[in-house]
Amino acid sequence: MNTISLHLAVQPHRGLRWSDVKQQVTEWWHFGRSRYELESLDDRCLQDMGMSRCTADFEAAKPFWMA
Repeated sequence: MNTISLHLAVQPHRGLRWSDVKQQVTEWWHFGRSRYELESLDDRCLQDMGMSRCTADFEAAKPFWMA
């Protein structure tokens, strides 16, 4: 029988810094804005970028917090 060993490193909780929170919210805003703009492109623009309408719709449907 094989044994699996897990080594977990526990780091002390340092709390969130305001700059980290601000950076994360800004990143989420950019994701949302990019998806909104992608959704508004016509098929010709998408074709110029090498993207299908199906792929664009899939990307635009992602929640703002997903990369």
